[in-house]
Amino acid sequence: MIAAFQRLTDWRFARYLLASVGALAVDVGTFLALLSVGIWAAGASAVGYSLGIIAHWLMSSRAVFIGNVAERGAERTRQKALFVISALVGLALTTAIVWAGDASGMDPRLAKLAAIGVSFFATWLLRSRVVFR
Repeated sequence: MIAAFQRLTDWRFARYLLASVGALAVDVGTFLALLSVGIWAAGASAVGYSLGIIAHWLMSSRAVFIGNVAERGAERTRQKALFVISALVGLALTTAIVWAGDASGMDPRLAKLAAIGVSFFATWLLRSRVVFR
């Protein structure tokens, strides 16, 4: 409980949370728009998450991990690649959870909600401990 409170008072975590909310708006907005036109739920989730990845990189590299962004060159390319790998982990988790929920008869929006939580913490751990350390 204390560790969770300390994380909430960590400004970097707070900025990450805000960046995640922005990326989530892109993700969920796209997901709901695609669902409304009849796109398969797992596919809509994957497209939305992918667009959210782009938004998250822009916000994370400019507002969250400011002092930890590599300069130009090979190190920056490596960091971007690690970011994409962390995003692909989140994408795989999100798509699998939405697919499983939808396949089991769950409302895909509820499955997406569960996937958001799982993906958020998985990518935070990867990005804070590997990508931007």
